[in-house]
Amino acid sequence: MTNFVFILADDLGYADLGCYGGRAAAISPALDRMAAEGMRFTRSYSNSPVCSPTRFALITGRYQYRLRGAAEEPLTGKYRGSTTVGLPPEHPTLPSLLKTAGYQTALIGKWHLGYPPHFSPRKSGYDHHFGPLSGGVSYFTHLDRGGNADLVEDGEPADHQGAYLTDLLSDRAVQYIEQRAADRAPFLLSLHYTAPHWPWETRNGRAEPPITGPTLGHLHGGSIHVYHQMVRELDEGIGRVLDALDAAGLGDDTLVVFTSDNGGERFSDNWPLVGGKMDLTEGGIRVPCIARWPKTIAAGGVSEQHHLTMDWMATMLAAANVAPAADFPLDGVALQPALADAGHGFARPMHWRMNHRQQRALRDGRWKYLKVDEHEYLFDVETDERERANQGRLQPERLASMRAAWESWDHAMQPIPVDAGVSLVYGSADMPQR
Repeated sequence: MTNFVFILADDLGYADLGCYGGRAAAISPALDRMAAEGMRFTRSYSNSPVCSPTRFALITGRYQYRLRGAAEEPLTGKYRGSTTVGLPPEHPTLPSLLKTAGYQTALIGKWHLGYPPHFSPRKSGYDHHFGPLSGGVSYFTHLDRGGNADLVEDGEPADHQGAYLTDLLSDRAVQYIEQRAADRAPFLLSLHYTAPHWPWETRNGRAEPPITGPTLGHLHGGSIHVYHQMVRELDEGIGRVLDALDAAGLGDDTLVVFTSDNGGERFSDNWPLVGGKMDLTEGGIRVPCIARWPKTIAAGGVSEQHHLTMDWMATMLAAANVAPAADFPLDGVALQPALADAGHGFARPMHWRMNHRQQRALRDGRWKYLKVDEHEYLFDVETDERERANQGRLQPERLASMRAAWESWDHAMQPIPVDAGVSLVYGSADMPQR
């Protein structure tokens, strides 16, 4: 049976990695090697330009807009104890479906899909969880912005004060792979790093000022040099995970996927895209994505296949020959044709909406419909990936058609609740404005 390792970086920019044209020297040798051994996608998109909504889509294989919890951008600590804002335990998930087929399942890293006692990784299909429950936490004290201890193991507090979180997660992932190699059980390992998400802390340097406090946000501290070192340390851990798979003889029939939960933040390299986290411009939703599966994927492939984060659930279920739940049909699309042939492509319309600035977007083929506040745009993103030349006035019929297609899709989703909010800690004013 095929094993699965899904590695999710947090706030990594489209061009941060060397294999995506990154301008920082030797920042990602392990991921660059993974791309050389597998397939690199150039038109991979996150389900959202902010973290927790993408995670709802990834674990359910469905547009996040079908669930109340995903209307928060992102889901913040104010919902501790909420009975409604989180991933409902009864909803089928990638780990719960694989578990019924005999898989061992683990989440090592960030959850961010609701707080106990009503929501947790183990209520949604994971046999094991080690990591934080919220968004950004200190890499050394493991405290969230409210000063709460936020590192848990299977629902209980885990005290690893002083240990660098990126390394802790990498260590646990390697241990988990070695355990599964020993018992020969098929497994899903969701390895969800917090790096390179704020706070800006490296293995050898803590954030100044400290991250806790009601007025502190993502605009405090850091530098591009600190950010690059955080990516290097993330990359080192991923290299250790890949080496552990190969050393255990599991590499050949393990599908390993690496991507980011949304576009990059203030220190990220998104070139040539504009915008970033919180934006439905390309820089907020277009992300690096690499897949390695030697048994199936030819080395060195580059695919232009459009896809969303949630498509990986459909892909993994298909690879495991596990059917989705009949009452919860997937919105995601299996990517097997593209994995088998890098030159193969198929139509994949993709839709987004955001509370923040009342954004909406649809990419269909080479065309993208975008609305920000009350302004509408039509871009040919194949030739204008920086989204500079608005074609709306030149092609009003295409604009109207794509607007109607987006509105038809939106009618099939739940309306945005009136009490849904946008977190103020993300500093959207720091992002390029249109």
